[in-house]
Amino acid sequence: MSVTVRIPSQLRPMTGGLSEVSVEQGTVREVLSNLELAHGGIEARLMDEQGSLRRHVNLFLADQDVRFLDGLDTPVPDGFTLSIVPAVAGG
Repeated sequence: MSVTVRIPSQLRPMTGGLSEVSVEQGTVREVLSNLELAHGGIEARLMDEQGSLRRHVNLFLADQDVRFLDGLDTPVPDGFTLSIVPAVAGG
């Protein structure tokens, strides 16, 4: 069973230019670990040294921010899409 992870343009060099990749399903944390296994180095851009999501990284499961669900423990069902959306400064 797999899920789709949408990759922002800033991280696409780490995925060979792909805007979406498929990885094995699990919790958000497991999906990110599976993404790291497939595309080494990407997890360090998303997570801090304590294993928490960096503040400038937003993750959306369908249209819901995972921070308002169960965070990194949120299950990602088969066939769903997890989108990585970096926060941008501006105004």
